Amino acid sequence: MDEFDVVVVGSGFGGSVTAYRVAAAGDHSVCVLERGRSYPPTSFPRSPYAFSRNFWDPPKGRFGLFEVWSFGHMDAIVSAGLGGGSLIYANVLIRKDEHWFVSDTADGPSSWPVTRANLEPHYAAAEAMLGAQAFPMHAAPYNQVPKAAQFRRAAIAQGFAETTHDKVDPSNGQWYLPLLAVTFANDGQPPVPGQTIKEAHRNLHDRDRQTCRLCGECDIGCNYGAKNTLDYNYLTLAKLHGAELRSLSEVKTFRPADGGGFLVRYIDHDGAEHGESREIEIRARHLVLSAGTIGTTRLLLQNAAALKAPLSPMLGHRFSGNGDLLMLLLEAHEQTSKGRQPLPLEASLGPVITGTIRSPDALDGAAAGSRGFYLQDAGYPGFLDWLLQAASPDEVVGLARFVVRRVKAHLFHGKTPNPNVDRDLEQLLSVTKLSADSMPLLGMGRDVPDGVFTLGKDDRLVLDWDKRRSQPFYDEVVKVGEGIGKSLDARFIENPLTQFLGRLITVHALGGCPMGTTRDEGVVDPWGRVHGVPGLHIADGSVMPGPVGPNPSLTIAALADRFSDQLLADLNAGP
Repeated sequence: MDEFDVVVVGSGFGGSVTAYRVAAAGDHSVCVLERGRSYPPTSFPRSPYAFSRNFWDPPKGRFGLFEVWSFGHMDAIVSAGLGGGSLIYANVLIRKDEHWFVSDTADGPSSWPVTRANLEPHYAAAEAMLGAQAFPMHAAPYNQVPKAAQFRRAAIAQGFAETTHDKVDPSNGQWYLPLLAVTFANDGQPPVPGQTIKEAHRNLHDRDRQTCRLCGECDIGCNYGAKNTLDYNYLTLAKLHGAELRSLSEVKTFRPADGGGFLVRYIDHDGAEHGESREIEIRARHLVLSAGTIGTTRLLLQNAAALKAPLSPMLGHRFSGNGDLLMLLLEAHEQTSKGRQPLPLEASLGPVITGTIRSPDALDGAAAGSRGFYLQDAGYPGFLDWLLQAASPDEVVGLARFVVRRVKAHLFHGKTPNPNVDRDLEQLLSVTKLSADSMPLLGMGRDVPDGVFTLGKDDRLVLDWDKRRSQPFYDEVVKVGEGIGKSLDARFIENPLTQFLGRLITVHALGGCPMGTTRDEGVVDPWGRVHGVPGLHIADGSVMPGPVGPNPSLTIAALADRFSDQLLADLNAGP
């Protein structure tokens, strides 16, 4: 049986940081177990056939990138791959607001067991490792991204002052360009799309990478390597320092081992497509669960009885969707000398997110009852433009007219006044209201973390959550979204699933194993150690006692970096 000082389950922002920190310290053996496969540049699916198989469903022989959970009132999207959620997130790196380290509970506001001051050095370390850069909005050709410029203009028109990411005034609503984990330029050079990225250490895939090509494909996997995903930094360095990375390794059970530590059993899916899956068991002196909010909470619920120690009554509690809310702006317009004209937004051009609006909370000194949130422009892959174009009713009518004209040209061959079809084709493609003049908006912020995970029949994960307590928060986000739509003379649409069915979609699921200073307050202590179970740690979004507010990836990485300080101290202290 293989034995390691530290076994890390999952390779997202918590797992990758932990693996690197322990491996880089030396003298400690590390193994990362990642259920998904490795994705070097050019390996992310793009064809309809490949996308149809790009989901995580091992019983059906699917080992793809996406897993979609559907609960009572909430759907959640998570990732399976070496690099975890970094493979499909929108790259935004924002520090949690200083005054927002508070969560709402049944007994009133509750302070987190860590503060912004505790995390400052770890935020800085994570930003440096992730190669944080702001979108170079004023450099060609990045200054030709319409959605970035128009979102900025609309935000200012709605009273949000322009600032920079390092000069945010917590008490005021502002727009700025957040840091992104994207390489737009090599150090000391101007930003140039498609330029070869110069790496201090050759990445673990041994592939060349290119600077951002503005393709809008961040959320489905960057085939150019422009995204600074975790496999290009933390995991590459962890491997260089001796960590063992095992992909297609899905952890199922863990239990205490005689003499200390844990026995971890996982399914090796490598070769599963040929019927060659097998179970493997390894031993860990310290076990770190970093499988994400849903993965870690489920693992802990399913294996709690084997731990032979009572876990916190907070296990499964404090779920939050981080206030995620999808909205749409359709058919934007502008006033010109020719009157009201379509306003191209071209959401498929650029990285998925370029700018952000920050709206203050009552905790920042805003009006009583205000809930802080962020609102961001959003994009999507270019091929969706063609789907939207084909779905447009105007396009259907235009196609019918085009076919009629071509049939007439065929029937009266040689008698038509102009055999050239350029004008017909131009008219066919000229109506672009849905594709060119539309843009999604993404809201997130301080919702109420009152969701509870439990195990149902056949050990299926069940989420008890609805949005009633968070409705005032969502109303504030929608109000600002409507204002942005008004400034762009666009039709505002809230996600129909939310508006009519009360269902939300989150890509930022948090909670389930929240931090607390005591066992009664949380599953883990302020250093990520599970109360009552020596050697068991958690480092991912599940430890959040409530919403982060902005995009949570950077805060998860910073917390994992902080937790690693204590893990290393525990390792050096002996068994």
